[in-house]
Amino acid sequence: CPQALLGGRETGGMNVYVRELARELGERGYHVDVYTRFQDENTPQVEPIGENARVIHLEAGPKAPYDKNKLVLHVDQFAAEIADYARSQGIQYDVLHSHYWLSGLVAHKLQKTWDVPFVQMFHTLGEMKNSVAKNAMDLEVSARIAGERQVMGWADRLIAATPLEEEQMICLYGADPRKIDVVPAGVDTEIFYPRERATVRRTLGLPDLEIPILLFVGRIERLKGIDTLLESAARVSRYCSGRGLQVLLGGAGGPHQAENADLNGG
Repeated sequence: CPQALLGGRETGGMNVYVRELARELGERGYHVDVYTRFQDENTPQVEPIGENARVIHLEAGPKAPYDKNKLVLHVDQFAAEIADYARSQGIQYDVLHSHYWLSGLVAHKLQKTWDVPFVQMFHTLGEMKNSVAKNAMDLEVSARIAGERQVMGWADRLIAATPLEEEQMICLYGADPRKIDVVPAGVDTEIFYPRERATVRRTLGLPDLEIPILLFVGRIERLKGIDTLLESAARVSRYCSGRGLQVLLGGAGGPHQAENADLNGG
């Protein structure tokens, strides 16, 4: 959901991506509906998120946070809910743009009914995640791998964020390279832009301009490889001359701190 609270185990970059893409397309004159599942009883069914853009919540499983690996059991229900809602509102869509493999399964079912182009973006790939998993709890289920492979065959176009992701789709899944377009992730330059280094460091309480700073921003969880980052930084500091290397970690806290605590074993 584009409106989800960021920083939890299953919320982050993809939520922001979908929200900002919908807003940008809306500002350019396109009408965008983002369908997602209810996760609690108090969420309004329709929420505007920008000009010509809105989120529509529909039922797919319980109205509560839910195991992502069980959502595949509700793909048929969610697709039927979307079709019924669009029919009841007299809406006809020109293109389906699905994100993540579960939404790709839904888009495939809707495409067969609506006969419109179907564009897919994955954001992460199960085969790639499994290749770097450090233990069993980090592994993605086989249904995801099979689903991703099917969706790559069904979609009219595939969006990769980087040339490396394009290569992974081709090498790991046998995707048709003729269907893949590389579209790098955008940057909101009203938030992220160059600033004077000394001023920024003083603001952050880091007045020493000579110490190199390595910044990590993301969810604090094992899968992000923060342990590798810290080990690498320590090794660089030991073997390089000078005053060492400072590492700053910016990530989830507050209500999500407990669920991410297992990064350090408890």
